[in-house]
Amino acid sequence: MIHHVSLGTNDVARARAFYDPVLAVVGLRLLEQDVGELHYGAGTFLFSLVTPVDGTPATPGNGVHIAFAAGSRAQVDTFHRVALDNGGVSDGVPGLRPEYNPNYYGAFVRDPDGNKIEAVTYSGR
Repeated sequence: MIHHVSLGTNDVARARAFYDPVLAVVGLRLLEQDVGELHYGAGTFLFSLVTPVDGTPATPGNGVHIAFAAGSRAQVDTFHRVALDNGGVSDGVPGLRPEYNPNYYGAFVRDPDGNKIEAVTYSGR
């Protein structure tokens, strides 16, 4: 079982300005902030943004993305819109992805550091 997932950031303030409104769409909020770290969740940490402990710049991983569960297609649409409104770049507009599953409805975004995130639902509504 996964405890939490972390992505790198080079600018904690910029990451917070992006992730606070975006993660609110899927029910996550900032639970703790420390120097160089942001920790989001709904009761315990689920998702973190951290500056690399080795001191080198954070870079997005090739093939890595984090998918957040959405309760509806409207929530996926809102996640995508809010992400773009807060400095994200679309990496796949909201829509069905039948190549994954006939009911897979998702949207992909790059955060300000270039990390790829997604909101997805299997709901037909």
